[in-house]
Amino acid sequence: MLIRRQRAVVAVALSAAAVLALSACESGPGKGAPQAGASTGPAVVAPGKPGEPARRISPEEAARLLPDESPNGADFRYAQMMIAHHRQALTMTALAPDRASSPAVRKVAERISAAQRPEIDAMEGWLKNNGGPREQGAHDHHSMPGMASEAQLKELRGARGKAFDELFLKLMITHHEGAVTMAAEVLSEGNNVLVEEMANDVIAQQTSEINRMRSL
Repeated sequence: MLIRRQRAVVAVALSAAAVLALSACESGPGKGAPQAGASTGPAVVAPGKPGEPARRISPEEAARLLPDESPNGADFRYAQMMIAHHRQALTMTALAPDRASSPAVRKVAERISAAQRPEIDAMEGWLKNNGGPREQGAHDHHSMPGMASEAQLKELRGARGKAFDELFLKLMITHHEGAVTMAAEVLSEGNNVLVEEMANDVIAQQTSEINRMRSL
């Protein structure tokens, strides 16, 4: 799934680059210095509405036209909940090396662990850069989509060999499906571009892993 919002930032940046290139071509030998009082800052070309021509605007006006992508409550909720969600996945994958009988299951667990540790770091960094965790009210982490219950985790810890492989795959597929659900929700309700990018990464990566685990 691609990021849903059209990025005005990209359009403005490309247009600005085009204007700078045009200005460089026009200011060859024989051209005098800018007239007194003229703006020395580069103009920005803002694309017009359908059927309307583009227009040149100042960088300050271009900045005012950029969409407000400040984080909202859905963004903070997603980051805080997904950190807890990922941590449970790491708890589950840590059991695989000593309990799984299938090399393929151990490999899947290794890949999940390698992917989700950096994602936790990224979400924690995002929270820090945006003022830290926000109060979410009373919330039971085990009510999040796909989270394994304490009883299920206890059963997984006690399983060995093929029984572990089957239970691990069952629980982890459900866990990943829950993460995809959460990511889809923040794409619908959130407002911050970095959270959108992280959510899109979760959807792409975990959908691929679900398909891989179902094939085992």
